Amino acid sequence: MQRLLDIALIITSLALILSVILQSKGAGLGNLAGADTAGVFTARRGIERVLFRVTIILSVIFFGLVTTIIILAR
Repeated sequence: MQRLLDIALIITSLALILSVILQSKGAGLGNLAGADTAGVFTARRGIERVLFRVTIILSVIFFGLVTTIIILAR
């Protein structure tokens, strides 16, 4: 059981790191393809909104896994 939780924690942490890197606040996803937004912040739409929600979900899962591992280690 502990090994399964450790593997799930590693996968979740890697996915969380990737989602945070992809949503760099000032850049937006358009800059990955070379588009310039001139520093204007707008509402999250499309893939940026989905990525924002995925990041929140992954962080909740990460917190739950860490808490579960700490409780089981006692």
